[in-house]
Amino acid sequence: MADTKASDGPGVSGVAGRYASALFELARDENAIDSVGSNLDGFSRLLDESEDLRRLVRSPVFSAEEQLKAVDAVLAKAGIGGLAANLIRLAAANRRLFVLPDMIRGYRALVAQYKGIVSAEVRLAETPSAKTLDEIKAAIREMAGSDVDLDVRIDPALIGGLVVKIGSRMVDASLKTKLNAIRIAMKEAR
Repeated sequence: MADTKASDGPGVSGVAGRYASALFELARDENAIDSVGSNLDGFSRLLDESEDLRRLVRSPVFSAEEQLKAVDAVLAKAGIGGLAANLIRLAAANRRLFVLPDMIRGYRALVAQYKGIVSAEVRLAETPSAKTLDEIKAAIREMAGSDVDLDVRIDPALIGGLVVKIGSRMVDASLKTKLNAIRIAMKEAR
């Protein structure tokens, strides 16, 4: 594993980047990178599932004390502790909860860089089977030459096929793109 400085992380900047970098460095020093990531993922899932929690995190109407009290209750109920809980509490105390999703993304990016994991976005027309997903992951892993973290998104507008994006590289093998190319070729042939 590389001894990468968190400040060199991809796409990590500003307030969110400073919090994510500090958390990553603490987690690395305490050999808690995975447990912190797991706790942050748990809180992120709670944010995705609860409109009330999203409102608490985004709204400037709540005081720091109100946010801290509410966050403490959520963390206790969800069983989230350690460094991740400390980061969330600190963000609430400093009235920075609104950047928490960016902090979590920044932390994930730093972990991926540290572990040599490549992130890839895969868009498909329909939900793939586990076997198909494994084949896609294996193909991307072979192309990238390292482990891959897939972000799978379903986009029915593709009609069929897939679009893979790794960093600034993109491979569009969707049926929609192929049909558009045929349509353009037919217009030019007239």
